[in-house]
Amino acid sequence: MSETRRPVRVAVQIQQQHSDYAGIRRAVAAAEEAGADALYTWDHFYPLYGEPEGLHFECWSLLAAWAEATEKVELGALVTCNSYRNPELLADMARTVDHISAKGGEGRLVLGIGSGWFQKDYDEYGYEFGTAGGRLDALGEALPRIQSRFGKLNPAPTRHIPILIGGGGEKKTLRMVGQYADIWHSFGDAETFTRKSAILDDWARQAGRAPQEIERSIGVDKAPEEVGEDLLARGATYFTIGVGGPEYDLGLAKDWFAWRDEQNASR
Repeated sequence: MSETRRPVRVAVQIQQQHSDYAGIRRAVAAAEEAGADALYTWDHFYPLYGEPEGLHFECWSLLAAWAEATEKVELGALVTCNSYRNPELLADMARTVDHISAKGGEGRLVLGIGSGWFQKDYDEYGYEFGTAGGRLDALGEALPRIQSRFGKLNPAPTRHIPILIGGGGEKKTLRMVGQYADIWHSFGDAETFTRKSAILDDWARQAGRAPQEIERSIGVDKAPEEVGEDLLARGATYFTIGVGGPEYDLGLAKDWFAWRDEQNASR
């Protein structure tokens, strides 16, 4: 049984707010050097906390730069807003970053995607905000188009680009996760994670997939000795720590890296 368990992984979301690019670039290098399995941005146009008009940079331009600047870590958005880009264009962008990151081997991009929620982004950049249900329906229409475009691109992606879907809606989002995603990223406490993970299992089976095909990810903001063992027992194996500028304090992330290594050594 132990041979089939997923390894524990730890990612850092380097939130591109309240920092110049040089500071972001230093944080990326430091996180990779410290041992992150993956580095994520977020797909917003304005800071989510702190000064609302503070320094901020666009997601996918950063991912292309990070792909060139890094060597080993996986890269992605946590998560791309489906509303901001045509699905075919997004697939092409993902394929391009995948190739930039390959450096003689397989690419390292993870296509994290969600339906979008931050109304200021929509209003300021001229996108129709609509309703939560409408945005989820649009995501459901986009996912097969993205997959279809992957099959038409020349050159093709260097590997199967993993799809990460973030969110916990039980009727629409988790159904899409069960059908399309390689990774489910969840929000909330341990009990919420457990309940929604069981619902995801049912949706995966209805889609003809084994539930264990879908890696379970969760954002954490406490020390691993406080929550790690409990979340691991509940089925989470992928943990993400968010850090914002200008400091980009990696102290908590480094604690999780050490805990990850201990867990993987014993598994």
